[in-house]
Amino acid sequence: MAKITLVGAGSTVFAQNILGDVLSNPELSDSEIALFDIDAERLATSEIMTRRIGSTLGLTDLRVNATTDRRAALQDSDFVILMMQIGGYKPSTVTDFDVPKQFGLRQTIADTLGIGGIFRALRTIPVVFDIARDMAELCPNALMMNYVNPMAMITWAMQEKYPDIAYVGLCHSVQETSTHLAEVLGEDITQIDYRAAGINHVSFFSEFTKRLPNGEIKDLYPRLREMAAAGDAPKGDKVRFEVMKHFGHFVTESSEHFSEYTPWFIKQARPELAAQFEVPLDEYITRCEDQISEWETLKAELEDESRPLEVEQSNEYAAGIIHGMVTGTNHLIYGNVRNNGLIENLPHNAAVEVACHVDRNGIQPIKFGKVKPQLAALMRWQINVQEATVEAALTSKREHIYHAAMLDPHTAAELSLDEIRQLCDAMIDAHGNYLPAYH
Repeated sequence: MAKITLVGAGSTVFAQNILGDVLSNPELSDSEIALFDIDAERLATSEIMTRRIGSTLGLTDLRVNATTDRRAALQDSDFVILMMQIGGYKPSTVTDFDVPKQFGLRQTIADTLGIGGIFRALRTIPVVFDIARDMAELCPNALMMNYVNPMAMITWAMQEKYPDIAYVGLCHSVQETSTHLAEVLGEDITQIDYRAAGINHVSFFSEFTKRLPNGEIKDLYPRLREMAAAGDAPKGDKVRFEVMKHFGHFVTESSEHFSEYTPWFIKQARPELAAQFEVPLDEYITRCEDQISEWETLKAELEDESRPLEVEQSNEYAAGIIHGMVTGTNHLIYGNVRNNGLIENLPHNAAVEVACHVDRNGIQPIKFGKVKPQLAALMRWQINVQEATVEAALTSKREHIYHAAMLDPHTAAELSLDEIRQLCDAMIDAHGNYLPAYH
């Protein structure tokens, strides 16, 4: 029997995906579920949702504890899953978009890199450290599974500050994009083999192949490259296919994400580029507004026991990890961990995303070797920003915040050094108490 704690459980839809996966597995159905959130109303809805999952699956003895006391939730946990958003949509996410706009800097998602990613990291890392400190006292052998962005920066910071806490960062970009590419090519994903490696949201498929009935392996990259050369990218994929045309490989994260990690697609002086490559500026703002407007309807549906609750399987890795560690069954995931030579031509202390074996012994990263040099160069762009941001978080020195923003490819392509410094100061002021003091 395992105790699984969700931190930020008021993220009800995501919590539903994770818990549906976990509790659908007979070998995990006796798990104890602890739900923690600072928003009591959303927490109550998540508790109802969790109990309804149990009822739908016939789990009459399901144990669920919902609390606004984080330490109580963490006590004696075996698995701690992070899914919170520090500062929420308002004020923090809105700030991440609105203040840069005053300087002419536009973004799409703003949660991984760029000025938005930097400041999301700076307000999130201290909270993750607080959770890790509590875990060291209350559940020192638990595994922290982090779904919170900016993934690479949080992973890097955790490995520096709390290397003794078992940790893995989890995303769904590899599995979602592999399925998407199979669909684009008209192939069955169950017949597809692939390898990917890099850093979170800037990981590339090194191989994408199909197993033929006669046992032969067919490389599917030539077809993808033909599509890129012909400008035949599916809707919403133009950035990724353009990058593949020039760099040879397909990135695992979406076009709207990747467009803001580079200096090529979002330019104040060249608005036609965003139109040409279908870059959705302010995409995350629009997405959040839609989710907020739908919340009351969703809440009513989840709390209405007269309506059937469907328990579906997601493609998230969390349940597979828990199952592997509890039962000893072998699982393969893509996880974010400290590099330590896993990718030979990236910095040793960077956070990388690689294939990992999971069983009763925990997360065991698999060495990849070298990524293509042009891809490593793209990744180092991001790693430079990540390293400076983590240094700011660890030292509380404002100067490193400036350095991180100055090194960011998109920010540097749009603003001067003085403007970047002014933007950082404005962001620090606007975020107020959501940030620790920097000197």
